[in-house]
Amino acid sequence: MIDRWHPSRRDIRSALSRNRLRAVFVVTLLFSTAVLATAASSGVSTASKEATPNAPPTDNHTVVTESGRQGTITAYAPNGEIVYYNNTHTKYFDADPVAENPMVVEYTATDTIHTEGPTCSNPPCAKNVLERVNLKTGEVDVLYERYDHQETAGEWHDADRINETHVLIADIIDDQVFIVDTETEIVEWLWDAQSDYPVEGGGPYPHDWAHLNDVEYIEEGTNAGRVMVSLRNQDQVAFIDPEKGLMENWTLGAEDDYDVMFEQHNPDYIPESRGGPAVVVADSENGRIQEFQREDGNWTQSWEWSDRRMQWPRDADRLPNGNTLVTDTHGNRVMEIAPNGEIVWQVESTLPYEAERLETGAESAGGESAATLGFESRTADAAESDGGGSSLLDTVTDTIQSNVPHRITNAIYFVSPVWMGAREFAAVTLGLLVALTWFTLETKWQLQNRGFGFQLPLYRHKEE
Repeated sequence: MIDRWHPSRRDIRSALSRNRLRAVFVVTLLFSTAVLATAASSGVSTASKEATPNAPPTDNHTVVTESGRQGTITAYAPNGEIVYYNNTHTKYFDADPVAENPMVVEYTATDTIHTEGPTCSNPPCAKNVLERVNLKTGEVDVLYERYDHQETAGEWHDADRINETHVLIADIIDDQVFIVDTETEIVEWLWDAQSDYPVEGGGPYPHDWAHLNDVEYIEEGTNAGRVMVSLRNQDQVAFIDPEKGLMENWTLGAEDDYDVMFEQHNPDYIPESRGGPAVVVADSENGRIQEFQREDGNWTQSWEWSDRRMQWPRDADRLPNGNTLVTDTHGNRVMEIAPNGEIVWQVESTLPYEAERLETGAESAGGESAATLGFESRTADAAESDGGGSSLLDTVTDTIQSNVPHRITNAIYFVSPVWMGAREFAAVTLGLLVALTWFTLETKWQLQNRGFGFQLPLYRHKEE
């Protein structure tokens, strides 16, 4: 029997010259650099009204807030042009239309205080505000404000109006939800998360323990008069009866049960009259939008949506037309998703937090449940329209997205330039791998030129 000859590594190296390898390395590094340069030069900016891109046309006005590198609130007309822009505050969060006039919007915002003074003994501190703006005239009224001793995890991410004088506020710094009369500034009801949840769980106590990022006053149906609250660091959406307290049998999710939710944002409640009880939620660290339907006393997933670009969604509202309005913070976009899973409207935004479609009621009050509308679920792997997988860079991108948790990539995105996306990080990774390989080979070649040899401990010679 003739044993087949297997070429040794030395034989392969002899067939492929060092200069050819160097040429491949140079081309790959130039390609990676070009990808980064293109992204840096064409990346979206919302640092000023002039730099902020217009939106595609749609039927109503749309408001988008940002709370990242810069705080902004932007309103788009139905034709896509910007009709209002403001970056006065450090961060902008929740935005809701006032019922009697959809072109008047209330929002929560935070100012960072950097200097020591009567309102801040140990900078940075925070000033949280609830304000009302007329998008046509630009007139701004302060409805309620408070100074807090820390800026990080010291914001009001959400407020929900109950009537003309009373507002429900989610208070992150104190792990509380409270109802305040904005005329008298008297807090008339308060729920403290520490009364129902152990401080051993969640985030670091007391710095950012519960991170209450959303609150909603339910106006109709089984839960009328009750409060829905999002405890991000407990991975739960909870329901509170103002008289009886936490309704444990209604809680959606469980701490560290990441298959259900992972540090979610801004759940949107759908009552029975619109096919609920159901909850649409931005499942942030899992990089997807989900909906849960209440069936036989339990929550069941009824819809899921994601694509290759989605990185850190933080708001999802069901619109009266059946579509879902979504903000994808680290995907740098706000988009509208149809029941069949297709993106039918999208505008680029630096680091969007919340989006609100005006003339549709607060949190888009007319939207029906996914179960009623017959939504089609879609995962990132099934998102064929995004392409990918056809080039080396696409392969690297897919490998990173498949193996690196969203929590890790989100942390990297948070400190990186806003134009850095999945493909850009793949280009960096590819460039670093090529540079390291090239350096290793050059070192080895130099040593060989000086008489140092390298070989594997096991190798095979061709039989003669």
